[in-house]
Amino acid sequence: MQAKRIYHSCLAAAAVSLACTAAAETSADAGNVRLKGPLGARLDAMIERQVTGFDIDYITAPFAEKTERRSRWQTEFWGKWMHSAVPYCAYSGSKKLEKAIEYGIGRILSSQEPSGYIGNYPAELRCGTGWDVWGMKYTMMGLMHYYDWKKSSAALDACRRLCDYVIAEIGPDGRRGVPLWKTGHWCGYASSSILEPVVWLYRRTGEKKYLDFAKYIVRDMSEPPDGPRLVDLALKGVSVADRNGYGQKKEEAGGGYVMTQCRLKAYEMMSCYQGLLEFAETVGDAELRKAALMAAEDIARQEVTAAGGCSAAEIWFHGAKNQHLAYRHLHETCVTTTWMRLCEKLLETTHDPKWADELERTFYNAYLAALRRDGSEFASYTPLAGCRWHGMNHCWTHIDCCSANGPRGFLCFLRQMFRVADGEAVLNFYASGFASGTLPGGGRVAFDVYTLYPRADTVYITSHTEGRGEMPLKLRIPSWSAKTTVKVNGEELPGAAAGSYFAIRREWRLGDVVELTFDMPVVAHLLSNHVAFTRGPTLLARDSRFADGDLGEPLQPKIEDGQTMPTFTTVQVPSDDYFMALSATLPLGWHHSNPNGMLPVTVMFCDFASAGGDWSRSNTYRTWFPLELHPPH
Repeated sequence: MQAKRIYHSCLAAAAVSLACTAAAETSADAGNVRLKGPLGARLDAMIERQVTGFDIDYITAPFAEKTERRSRWQTEFWGKWMHSAVPYCAYSGSKKLEKAIEYGIGRILSSQEPSGYIGNYPAELRCGTGWDVWGMKYTMMGLMHYYDWKKSSAALDACRRLCDYVIAEIGPDGRRGVPLWKTGHWCGYASSSILEPVVWLYRRTGEKKYLDFAKYIVRDMSEPPDGPRLVDLALKGVSVADRNGYGQKKEEAGGGYVMTQCRLKAYEMMSCYQGLLEFAETVGDAELRKAALMAAEDIARQEVTAAGGCSAAEIWFHGAKNQHLAYRHLHETCVTTTWMRLCEKLLETTHDPKWADELERTFYNAYLAALRRDGSEFASYTPLAGCRWHGMNHCWTHIDCCSANGPRGFLCFLRQMFRVADGEAVLNFYASGFASGTLPGGGRVAFDVYTLYPRADTVYITSHTEGRGEMPLKLRIPSWSAKTTVKVNGEELPGAAAGSYFAIRREWRLGDVVELTFDMPVVAHLLSNHVAFTRGPTLLARDSRFADGDLGEPLQPKIEDGQTMPTFTTVQVPSDDYFMALSATLPLGWHHSNPNGMLPVTVMFCDFASAGGDWSRSNTYRTWFPLELHPPH
């Protein structure tokens, strides 16, 4: 009954005017930052070698052929690629990338049928048990990314017609006689995630039929006893890994990779919550927003690992308490990117810095670990031990969903690094670059950021702003920094607190310098007789390229959870293959029969994103280390 009450409150709130379109996201926006230094070089390489290098003929061919009969997901690739290609084209100014985008749009528009359908399934299999609706979701998103950039009426009209087709087939009175949530896989998650672009389309057109369709999707996310149950189960506090069995037949909630009623699929579930947040923002529904927030908090608490990734074989599995174990297919890049998008949306709507903490941890660990050092590809999975490896081929193609999806993650970092709103500037992330923005009255503000963070603990911010009157600059103080020092032009300012924003209110002048110094000790984390180490937002790893012994050698049980580790020392990196290197003197085990074997041993660590950087089976790494067990007395 609670879900029905929530849905009907949405109907009452839906009288919200299209003033909300002014606050709608701009898909063409890559943020207000131009990155420099190592991170900027990494981004530039990814744009050039991966985003610009995509084979557009290859990823658009299925739309023209329409021969898919085996429930494959080929038509998601183009829309995902467009999500990053459009803003990166604006960011880089690449004419080559712009030409590729224009060519792809032409191919997609020419494939649209008179019915409005754009996809790769023959008529009799459309809107069925495969990935057709999921693919149309990404096509709608791709069309709107292009519309936001070029204001193309042809692209927006094509998106309208495609959405009209979906409504006519599987909407409230659809001709196929099946509700949308019962199409696709994973208890309706895949198809229901079309909510996000449907809300986008309403924001851009103001047409009530799209808001009505969004309400219909939300109702079925909430009400059917054996349906997605994304709202009531979240509000009841049911963990995302424990949602099978509510109103379901046991035999239908498991078995095989593609499951009919299983509610544990991470990527698709988070995509639905992204849509719920967009819908709740549009109609002003606090309960739906609360449900999405509670689900995200559960994921952060129960599923996210020390590397900021989540899921095994793309399934929720109480990953936080099981991350030391050898689970299969850990940290799929599509899941990583989707978690980053969800954190970005929550940071944007709640202004709570904890979501910046989450996004940062994921970005500097699981995300950058998945991106090959030369920017050319993303790994499909990034385990916490083992080796890096190339992405798998999907759908009888030589590409995969993670390579299409991965570049979207960098956008979350770029867009939220620096923002200007409501007369104040906010700096969430610290990387070398030039950050600028426009005040409500039209004046420009700008700052240069100089740092090797998170390898270095100090950040310098130089003002390029003058004559704008008093303006707050809010600096995110990470939750892991117990003592942060803030200075302006050499004068220390008190009051910086972990896990909050520190506001510097002043009339900025050209050349003002803010100096931030973070508290970055190495900290030990214990879990089921294993230990891992972090420094600031960074998970540390041993790497076989250091050639300093067995990576699986246990440590003597002399370490406590939360203990700072003064024997870790930051040292010069041995090559450009590493971003961060540390030497550590630790009580390693194995050789107790010899008294010399009880003495501490010095070994090397690097940041998790650099570990396994050769992408070969011979280059292994490890993050969780066993503690030696003693027999019971």
